[in-house]
Amino acid sequence: MNNDRRIMDIELLRGIAVLGVLFHHLQDSLFAAPVPLLQAITAWGQPWWGVDLFFAISGFVIARSLIPALQGCSTRQEYWQQTRNFWLRRAFRLLPSAWLWLALMLLGCIFLNRSGAFGTLHANLQATLAGVAQYANFRFADSFYNYEYGTSFVYWSLSLEEQFYLLFPLLILICRKHLVWALLALVAVQLFTLRTPILMVVRTDALALGILLAMWSAQPSYLRWEPTFLRRPWAGVTALVALSLVLSFMATDRFTFTHYRIGTIAVLCAVLVWIASYNRDYLLPRGVLKNLMTWVGSRSYGIYLIHIPAYLLVREFTFRLQGAGLPNPGGHPILTLMIAGGLIALLSELNYRFIEMPMRNRGASLVKRLGTSRTAAQTSGATSC
Repeated sequence: MNNDRRIMDIELLRGIAVLGVLFHHLQDSLFAAPVPLLQAITAWGQPWWGVDLFFAISGFVIARSLIPALQGCSTRQEYWQQTRNFWLRRAFRLLPSAWLWLALMLLGCIFLNRSGAFGTLHANLQATLAGVAQYANFRFADSFYNYEYGTSFVYWSLSLEEQFYLLFPLLILICRKHLVWALLALVAVQLFTLRTPILMVVRTDALALGILLAMWSAQPSYLRWEPTFLRRPWAGVTALVALSLVLSFMATDRFTFTHYRIGTIAVLCAVLVWIASYNRDYLLPRGVLKNLMTWVGSRSYGIYLIHIPAYLLVREFTFRLQGAGLPNPGGHPILTLMIAGGLIALLSELNYRFIEMPMRNRGASLVKRLGTSRTAAQTSGATSC
């Protein structure tokens, strides 16, 4: 498998994951008052498992390129150079957008908060610090039912992923040939553990399963286990819908086996990533819908960052229009949803074109320059000797 090739079925899963998160946050973020239809749906299905699907995808995508690169190093110096390059690429890929929207949410709290939708300034200042310093997951657990977190509460998962990116190269170095067993142990320990708030925000079972899947994809048995039966008409779509419905039900309070909820969700998310990893259009045939979902998937990082401030901005302007006695979408959930969706689509596209891609390319260029300068220095040194 070419590790540099973009897997469109993975983009499809990213799209599903982020739409699930957007739906989960509609109540209380976009709609302050209860929406009966939303309450009826979420009583039987909660799509917050999209976060765990993101974790499984991240583990797979990162490991399939990083592990071969690090294991191919012949010296410790080369190992740390590859690790440095990985950290630089991740930083340029993720941090500019994350910090930009942290700043904009803070500005929204100060200047666009007549309705109080953005929360208090004190909470948002603390949340911004946690997001920048990458401990938002620990603050999120501490705030659970205790105090106001702030507008940027979704940054808890970003902090967990950043911690993973920081520690994963060290785990590869320490475990070496025992990496598979270490990851299996990590999954097994969490599978049967009741998740307290702190354990929820440091859950790594989906990440570990994604890494294991990436390692398996380099083995001959991976091709032998390809789910070719999903080529049958509607088989893949049926599997996708069925797994999504099961995951959504498991995420509700109606699923009473709470000890096994998160672990089982992680396993089922890894199954979806496994099916998608072959990039054979098993989950959804090519067409307009898949093109739309892969577009959403390619912008999913920006959408994830933007959706909460976009929801709150719509609430704020609805409040102001109501106060001025002007026509507004208040009391019309479908219209409100369409306005918020359009705003998210516009802002995420702008973020992708003018922040994400330019900064990603800049990070890649920096890594390339560092490699070129080192090669030149080695050549110069060898000549002088």
